[in-house]
Amino acid sequence: MNEKLVPVSVPDAPKAIGPYAQAVKVGNLLYTAGQIPLDPATMKIVEGGIVAQTARVLSNLEAILRGAGATLADVVKTTVFLVDMKDFAAMNEVYAVRFGAHRPARSTVQVSALPAGARIEIEVVAAL
Repeated sequence: MNEKLVPVSVPDAPKAIGPYAQAVKVGNLLYTAGQIPLDPATMKIVEGGIVAQTARVLSNLEAILRGAGATLADVVKTTVFLVDMKDFAAMNEVYAVRFGAHRPARSTVQVSALPAGARIEIEVVAAL
């Protein structure tokens, strides 16, 4: 592996279910893998619709960020993948509460499907 790439792995977020890292540090940036709403204890998708799934995804991302010495306040860019854009308003409410006054750049796209039947996936880039 490239010595400039430092993988990040934390026990408080779902373990990688494929050949990828939870996140990778490159210089002063952290790139996370996309997180779906897996409960790290059970590795199953949380129930409760888009609100519960968005909250779980953000908790997973916070755990990874914390493991790299960062918080949501350090996030500079997010990409949100939704299975249904009808979920946008509810997702956005949870997202706004969790990020507070911090407003990173964001892209949101609709996709035809996500792993394990998830309705949402989010990846972030953070400045360390």
